[in-house]
Formats: sequence, C-alpha cells, structure tokens
Amino acid sequence: MYSISTKITISKKAALSENIFRNDEAIPSARATFTCCDCGCENTIKITPYESGFSIFQAYNEDKVLSKDELLKHGMVSRTSQRMLHFGEFTVNDLPTLYFGTNCTSCHSKYIGVFSYGEKQPGLMILTISGVWKYE
Repeated sequence: MYSISTKITISKKAALSENIFRNDEAIPSARATFTCCDCGCENTIKITPYESGFSIFQAYNEDKVLSKDELLKHGMVSRTSQRMLHFGEFTVNDLPTLYFGTNCTSCHSKYIGVFSYGEKQPGLMILTISGVWKYE
C-alpha cells in the first residue's frame, strides 16, 4: 500500500470479494481480493485497522489527487452527516475514511482503494471497503 501524490483519473471499479468486516473479522487485519480489470488476476489486499491507509482528505485537499466531485461520482465516498462532521466532509459509512494505492501483482495496473473503520454503535466495530478502482 502506498500514498498517491499526483493527479489521477479513475477508469473502472474492480470486482471485490468482500467489503464489510465486523468486530473480530477485521482483527488483526481484514483480507479481501479484487480482480484486475486488465488481466483478470486475483489480488489480495490486507487492511490492518489503525495502521493501513492514508487520510482521504489528502486525496481531495486542493484537488491534488482527485476532486470532490470525482470521489462522489464514482461512489468512493458520501457526504458526511451533520452529526459526524468531525470525521471530515466525506466519509464511508460516517466513519473515519482512508485510502491506499496498490498495484496488480501480475500486470502492475494501478488501483486506489477506499475504506473506513470505526465504532458504528457501541460494541460494533466495522471496517467497510468502499471499493477498489483502476486509475491512470
């Protein structure tokens, strides 16, 4: 996983094996696979709560990586509800939202993944992967 610091263009959303992990399903890490849009190779992503990812704010701040409109248009994030704005303007599932860059292990196509992790209600920790998108 890596941070993305240059402007990108989203092309396609990859098929993802699983996107919601509850409580112990995300400990010590959540593992999901996505299928490369170019070569069809199955790639594994491993998200470790409180260790993996970079703040989604870094991606849309001053449109450095993606614009707010692009994030919304591709369904990567949603506008945060008023009661949860302390997590930022855009979130997944009204929880702290992060992103990461990754590559296909076979053809090296570039992908961006977006996920959130936090306590949705007392006793329910939830990690939600919004998706994984191919980018140029």
